[in-house]
Amino acid sequence: MANAHFIRRIIGTTAVVTLVIAAAINANRSGSGADARTKLTLIAPAAPGGGWDLVARESQRALRSDGIVNNVAVNNIAGAGGTIALSTLSQLQGAPSFMMVTGTVMMGGITRNKADTKLHQLTPIARLAQDFEVIAVPKDSPYLNLEELFAAWRADPGSIPIGGGSAGGIDHMLAAQMARAAKIDPAKLTYSAHAGGGELAISLLSSAPGTVEVGISGYNDFRDLFTNGSLRALAVVAPQRLEGLDAPTMIELGYDSVDLVNWRGLVAPAGISAQQRAELIAIAQEMVATDSWQAAVARNRWQEWVLTGDEFGAFLAEEQQRIDQILRDLGLA
Repeated sequence: MANAHFIRRIIGTTAVVTLVIAAAINANRSGSGADARTKLTLIAPAAPGGGWDLVARESQRALRSDGIVNNVAVNNIAGAGGTIALSTLSQLQGAPSFMMVTGTVMMGGITRNKADTKLHQLTPIARLAQDFEVIAVPKDSPYLNLEELFAAWRADPGSIPIGGGSAGGIDHMLAAQMARAAKIDPAKLTYSAHAGGGELAISLLSSAPGTVEVGISGYNDFRDLFTNGSLRALAVVAPQRLEGLDAPTMIELGYDSVDLVNWRGLVAPAGISAQQRAELIAIAQEMVATDSWQAAVARNRWQEWVLTGDEFGAFLAEEQQRIDQILRDLGLA
């Protein structure tokens, strides 16, 4: 049954990828859809309901509500840390009506899966915002603060598994940074990978064998559980405290080396013209200035972190090098 489910997922993903590529080829041949102001497709490199999908849907809403783009569609292409969607975009060379949501997690996927295409080799459009990570424990955890956790962790690193998302993802990389900050060899880190924030939350709330007592995920994955008191936040990885969350930042606690944030951005296919690139950058800049986008930033506890064009491209190249090094430290690259 498991193999059948996996095969169905692959077939489904392949079908979506084929349709996306076919649509782009038809649009380029006919000349229709070449104007991103008329029709724009946003590729979310994950299944509906995740962080990348959320950014795509919020972008779609802002672009539509303010009339920046007439017709905005979202296509979900999930798998392999976003690199299936990345491969799709790399095949859409010269198609000016496509942009893909991307971010820190995809860089980890690029390294782990040895992807042929790097983000800065596409057409960097805009970095949009940062999505902050939180270190959480159940409400009845014996660890009342991060120092107590670090002390117990140092005493027996293997006895405290740290839960998070996929192996090699941002949660895993943050766990490695935390280990180093706690004076623990990252190679001794016991990491428990989960399919997503929802699965991790279930594990944190369970007392069954094999579940975890410490978890790392995005704020939005834990938000409702913080509100109802089921989970407690020990720290946030953010430049300032998050409004409505009583938890110190890593900077406040003296661990400014624990600094990975899950930034979100947009890239377009390679091979588009300078004019087409300028138009996509203008669309992104107009979008982030809308009331709809500003409301999304506040609602999701993001922080604006806008950077466009060549400067964003330089950031992508530098950030990929940093992610590569973190993964090498974990033995995953």
